[in-house]
Amino acid sequence: MTKWLLRSMTELSSRKWISRITGRFAQSPASRRFIPKFARMYGIAIEEAEKQLHEYGNLNEFFTRRLKPGARTIDQDAAALVSPVDALITGCGPIEQGTILNVKGQDYTIEELLNRSPRMENYKNGYYMVLYLSPTDYHRIHTPIAGTVVEREHVLGKVYPVNDFGLRHMRRVLSRNERLITYMRHSNAETAIVKVGAMNVSSIKYALPLREKMDKGDDLAYFEFGSTVVLLTEDDSFLPRPDLKTGLKVRMGERLGTLTP
Repeated sequence: MTKWLLRSMTELSSRKWISRITGRFAQSPASRRFIPKFARMYGIAIEEAEKQLHEYGNLNEFFTRRLKPGARTIDQDAAALVSPVDALITGCGPIEQGTILNVKGQDYTIEELLNRSPRMENYKNGYYMVLYLSPTDYHRIHTPIAGTVVEREHVLGKVYPVNDFGLRHMRRVLSRNERLITYMRHSNAETAIVKVGAMNVSSIKYALPLREKMDKGDDLAYFEFGSTVVLLTEDDSFLPRPDLKTGLKVRMGERLGTLTP
């Protein structure tokens, strides 16, 4: 029963009533006793956490934990685009005339992913990276570049799972689920950071206070029980590192490639 409960909070259900129940439980004091079991079940590196396990008031507080200072190294090259999260790359490549091809067997359009924003025209022949956060991963999202936030958009949507099963067997979940979209400008290049929710109502939240000017690696947002980040770069503005490919595991702050003038 305990294992089912923990897994349902992180991976399994797309039904909003289960999301609400598990979300409320994760934020309740009663969930606190499940933290050690949750950490063991998913092999979480608790030595990296900012606090000791007993200092977290509930399971959600542990899941959205911060790391100890220095736990991640952020590439300081001004031209480097870094990973905003600890994640598995589940798709990456050039965007072809507005279409993201073959993410777990499904195609997505920039139009639907960006909710028909006028900014979508800038990304129709850019580059995309899909970054999946498993329950094992650290779930805060950081800025992949230093620059200015030029727009934020909250897109309401579903709560389908975005794990391997969800991406393969459910219709275009990345563009149907709830999303927070942040557009950041660095020098002459713009990057869209699309945070895709799953489980739990209001599963994505911005780190407060909101700021317009941000340094690379700043705290941007966090997931409550996990999901995916899609990074989009504008046309002719990004050169991926040579080994960037689907199946690569990356850590927050690690270089994904280079922004070009």
